[in-house]
Amino acid sequence: MGAAYSNFKQTALPVITQLYPPKPKFSVDLIPDLTGRVTIVTGGNAGCGYETVKALLQHNAKVYLAARSKAKADAAIATLKESTGKEAIFLQLDLASLASVKEAVGEFLSKETELHILFNNAGVMWPPLDELTKDGYDLQWGTNVVGHFYFTELLMPALLAGVKTSPDHHARVITTASSGAYLETLHFETFRDGPERRKLSTEALYYQTKHANVIVARQIAKRYADKGIISVSVNPGNIKTELQRYVPSLRRKILDTLLLYPAPYGALTQLFAGTMPEALNDNGEFLIPWARLGKCRPEAYDDAVGEQLWKWLEDEVNAFESRQ
Repeated sequence: MGAAYSNFKQTALPVITQLYPPKPKFSVDLIPDLTGRVTIVTGGNAGCGYETVKALLQHNAKVYLAARSKAKADAAIATLKESTGKEAIFLQLDLASLASVKEAVGEFLSKETELHILFNNAGVMWPPLDELTKDGYDLQWGTNVVGHFYFTELLMPALLAGVKTSPDHHARVITTASSGAYLETLHFETFRDGPERRKLSTEALYYQTKHANVIVARQIAKRYADKGIISVSVNPGNIKTELQRYVPSLRRKILDTLLLYPAPYGALTQLFAGTMPEALNDNGEFLIPWARLGKCRPEAYDDAVGEQLWKWLEDEVNAFESRQ
């Protein structure tokens, strides 16, 4: 009974208590002027990413909207210009392809030498089990974890340069996890396709990636804090976005009615982490809706697991680089 309750307290209970957060104390109106700040938002064409780009533009940041589809990005950029009077810059990025990640960073660095805020916001949730990335990873793992890891590491020189010109002497990496981070831990044998991966549901594979997002964000904080990098992971809340595109229609209707909040709410916590002075105190932490300090499940804070995952990710991208 004690062990069962302890497990419930560490996993299901936080998910339940975060379903209906208290009224937010933070609003986008509190964001300081971001003139001179260069930012990237992955998945910025829709949902929480779109609302994040919108708020950044409203506060005078230079925003690169990174997305896979140029048509969708162009449409979002046009709509954003109508509502803000500012124009985001399209950056072609397919996180399910390491080659595309490398090309995107090359394109960015051909235009900019500094990056002040990186929002690793994009993600895929619950796709069919057969779907893999171009490099052979589980689609969710490759997109949500490997792609963002490689993207961040390749951008680190620009982030470190951004530290020197940022008014608060820091650059920030904000990673969008979810409440799913409480519901799974890491299963290294499932990152690529095989019998062990096939034993897990697409839901479990998604929750694993969100748990990994918290771990990687903590590792970035540990490894780069002394160089001025702030790294925070966030649960944006249960938000109505295109992320639910693979959810069966009846289940999606129930979620929309009972559990999901509008997309602007989903941008709040990551915008707080990415822009507010108070968030400088949250390096390596996990924020929950709406812009509150939370705590993930204990396994996310195991340094041995964090180092093991970091080494695995480094080995994978090094192997990719050696093939180029």
